[in-house]
Amino acid sequence: MITRLKRPIEKQALIAENKFLHEQLARSGHDRDADIIGQSDTIVDVVRLAEQVAHSQASILIQGENGTGKEAIASLIHKIGPRKDKPFIKLSCAALPETLLESELFGYEKGAFTGAVSQKEGRFELADEGTLFLDEVGEITPPLQVKLLRVLQEGEFERLGGTRILKSNVRIISASNINLTNAIKQKRFREDLYYRLNVITINIPPLRERKEDIPLLVSHFMKIYQEKNDKTIDGISEDVLDILTNYSWPGNVRELKNVIERAVVLTQDRVITQKDLPENIAKNKIGDRKLTIPLGMPLREIKKKIIFETLKKTKGDKIVAAYLLGITPRTIYRKMDSLEEEKKEEEIKEGI
Repeated sequence: MITRLKRPIEKQALIAENKFLHEQLARSGHDRDADIIGQSDTIVDVVRLAEQVAHSQASILIQGENGTGKEAIASLIHKIGPRKDKPFIKLSCAALPETLLESELFGYEKGAFTGAVSQKEGRFELADEGTLFLDEVGEITPPLQVKLLRVLQEGEFERLGGTRILKSNVRIISASNINLTNAIKQKRFREDLYYRLNVITINIPPLRERKEDIPLLVSHFMKIYQEKNDKTIDGISEDVLDILTNYSWPGNVRELKNVIERAVVLTQDRVITQKDLPENIAKNKIGDRKLTIPLGMPLREIKKKIIFETLKKTKGDKIVAAYLLGITPRTIYRKMDSLEEEKKEEEIKEGI
């Protein structure tokens, strides 16, 4: 008997996933960015913590790799917090040189420097009574860190070229894709500023650590880009889902979103196949593996063999193995525990 370790992804499955998705979006009475949609324990814990701290006034530091959804978490915190009706102002600290970043943060007076032909409000003023999201805060230079620290400690600042003291009433949410404690050790980031920014830390896991969310995200992005491009697609082939689930996703959810948009735009079929994927991802395919089961093998041994072979296929990833087998990760762990107990009993018997 030959059994192929495959699990087809059909339109009905995608519909079921979308139903779950919409129920999840409505759960808290607010929209949730797709970057943080998921049913894995890790992302559920992240969202739960974000919802818990949203009603406080504490400064929050969000840490995670690029593309994991740091801005989405910051936006969620603002939307459900007490400042939700006030501005949510964003600033990427890595996108500007020091002089421009300072003027963007604090604003400037007319004549403060060449080209300053009129007064301009900075992000602190624009975010008054609201939330200021500082992305890539670890890229701020030490001199500017001193000025930022003053605002956080004393709640006041001056515009560039000005002498009038302005009061600040904003909630700071910052984000970083680098380890700020290492930056402190390397004297690139002030420790006192770190503790001002980091009253609460939220760590967002990379997509490769929550692979069980990939089918849900794929389904959601397919729906978005079908509507956007006025196309009708029934689903994706099983080997494509295999590839997407096992790819390492260095660009995280942002990269997955890009890949699905590309596939929806390029496909000329009703089903997305390997040819619709970028070459570097398509070659990530796990080869099909045939499982030979001898006639008369006990059912218990067959189950054990299937689990072991699937774990080989997924390189030990129990979450992906569970998905391929159509069972829950908990079942995989329970089976593994049971096998360990059997092994111990056999060793005991052999020792008698």
